[in-house]
Amino acid sequence: MNLLFKILGYVFAVLFTVGAVLQYNDPDSLNWIIIYGVAALISLLFALNKIVFVIPLIFGVISFIGFIYLYPSDFQGFDLNDGDIVTVELGREAFGLLIISIVLLVFAFQSKKKL
Repeated sequence: MNLLFKILGYVFAVLFTVGAVLQYNDPDSLNWIIIYGVAALISLLFALNKIVFVIPLIFGVISFIGFIYLYPSDFQGFDLNDGDIVTVELGREAFGLLIISIVLLVFAFQSKKKL
């Protein structure tokens, strides 16, 4: 595996772990801790070269579907001063899923490339 992708795997494992920890005060924290925790685990397994491409592919596609589902029809930004708290929260959650989706799909295609 390319050293750059190995480093990215470790970096995103740490970032997603931090994201999971920061969810402790969210109203639906358990859901998001699990989502970010799974993304962190997949990233770590990718960095360790211990995962087949189908796992990040499936979770990447599911995350993208989640992004589409949660994306608010009237996106108002990420700052609470930008608009309604519910819409802002949905936007933040949706874009979190988009980031997870992009990272995991990149890892999936990188894993497939090495086969």
